[in-house]
Amino acid sequence: MQISMWVIKLLLIMVLFYFYPEISQASASSACSESDRLALVGFKARILKDTTDTLSTWTGKDCCDGGWEGVECDPATGRVKSLILQRPSDGDMSVYMKGILSPSLGNLHFLEILVISGMKRIGGTIPQSFSNLNRLTQLVLDDNALQGEIPSSLGHLSLLQTVSFSGNHLTGQIPPALGNLTNLLYLSLAKNSLVGPIGPNFKNLMGLQSLDLSFNSLSGSIPDFIGKLQFLKSLVLTHNQLSGQIPYSLCNLVQLSELSIDQNLLSGRIPTQIGNLKSLSVLRLSANQLTGQIPESIANLHNLWQLNVSRNVLMDPLPNIAFSKGLPSLLSIDLSYNNLNLGTVPEWIRNRQLSDVHLSGCKLRGTLPNFTRSDSLTSLDLSDNYFTDGIANFFAKMSSLQSAKISNNLLKIDLSSIRLSDQLSSLDLHSNLLFGSLSSILSNKTSKFLEVIDVSRNQISGSIPEFSGGLNLKVLNIASNRIVGHIPSSISDLAKLERLDISRNHITGTIPTSLGLLLKLHWLDLSINGLTGKIPESLLGIEALRHANFRANRLCGEIPQGRPFNVFSAAAYAHNLCLCGKPLPSCKGK
Repeated sequence: MQISMWVIKLLLIMVLFYFYPEISQASASSACSESDRLALVGFKARILKDTTDTLSTWTGKDCCDGGWEGVECDPATGRVKSLILQRPSDGDMSVYMKGILSPSLGNLHFLEILVISGMKRIGGTIPQSFSNLNRLTQLVLDDNALQGEIPSSLGHLSLLQTVSFSGNHLTGQIPPALGNLTNLLYLSLAKNSLVGPIGPNFKNLMGLQSLDLSFNSLSGSIPDFIGKLQFLKSLVLTHNQLSGQIPYSLCNLVQLSELSIDQNLLSGRIPTQIGNLKSLSVLRLSANQLTGQIPESIANLHNLWQLNVSRNVLMDPLPNIAFSKGLPSLLSIDLSYNNLNLGTVPEWIRNRQLSDVHLSGCKLRGTLPNFTRSDSLTSLDLSDNYFTDGIANFFAKMSSLQSAKISNNLLKIDLSSIRLSDQLSSLDLHSNLLFGSLSSILSNKTSKFLEVIDVSRNQISGSIPEFSGGLNLKVLNIASNRIVGHIPSSISDLAKLERLDISRNHITGTIPTSLGLLLKLHWLDLSINGLTGKIPESLLGIEALRHANFRANRLCGEIPQGRPFNVFSAAAYAHNLCLCGKPLPSCKGK
């Protein structure tokens, strides 16, 4: 009985293979299609350098055996259906591919997903041959060096759901043919050099959920029809040249969670219907020319956590937002640089659990505000106001504060009286009336998290203290004070320093040779002091240096003859005692 059943199964398999030979071909298929392999090899041939080492795995005759990194095939047909080459997002600039995007990829006729992202140095144009990939659903070419115009022929790829070309050097206008991609869900053309208007053909993209055209040079108005794209969840048009008013129709996008139309030329009022956007969590309208008041209806945005309307021409009064009901999800607010005359920080801001509060240039006066939930603050900007008092213990309870900017106020206090929070990484108190010595904020007790200190343009006196190896400063700006003494040789302990400005003080002595050990330094300003002696040759070891200024000291001798010192402008060495050598006249006797 068992033998007869086995015979029946064998006969059945033979019949299937006889009448359906494609089954036997599929099961026997182990290697990828030769045409697909040649298309991939053609891509590899146009890549001149690959520090990702991805293409080193592309060897042998079978591109479908799993050994070719980034390549995925359909096991039933042996055809390449996915090519994904993504650079790791760790910020390592030494990892890239350099070459040209090969048209041969247009021969991968069964390709459904094409992602070549973050390779930084893949250039050339987007090949016209990509219009042959009529099965493509995802086309992602982000963060490369692609040039030229976006091919109109891509409008033939009717199955496309994702198109992303952000972070390239693409030029010209957005082709109207992209409006034919009626299945499109995600479109990003951000960070290019595109010009012209947002064309009317976009109204056909009725299923679109995300549109990002930011950081281009698009002009004209925001089209009214965008308000009819009812599934839109994210609209990002930041940093263009769009003008006119904010269309009321945008307030019909009830699924919208992000509206970022900042850094444009928009004028008129914020629509009163803005409160209809019940799903909105991010609203960025900054750096436009908007007038009038912030509408009362904004209090209805119960999901809003970020509000930025800074750098407009908005006026008083602020909306009357009830603390218990209005904007219950708010975490970040920026009202800076409008025509607001607040006087004091509103109670509904002071009493909330906020992470970011930016109220620069809001004509705030008197004592610094008491934030009742100060332990939640991570970023605070109260610069360009008229505060006079209250800084001594202001930071004491701000246990999460990372960035504090209270510059250009009227604060008058001894630096030693200011208590800083341990988590602070950036402190900017420039242009106040601070006095005392630097030793209280630059000592072995200084937090290891502190990376930026700017106390320039104050009345600080005393000398620059000795440094210890425990500091992690990247920026130290003590310019325009009354500091005396010399530059300590222990400055070399600030191994992570990138920017040093001690200009416009009364510092004397010589420039320590140990300054040349600050290998990460790219900005150095020692101008308008009383420094003597030579510019040390050791500074030639600072290869990262991009700016240096030694003007108006009492320096003498030959300028270090190597880049970048001998190619800085002559103004960087002017008004010294007897400096010579390029870019100044040659030294006598040479």
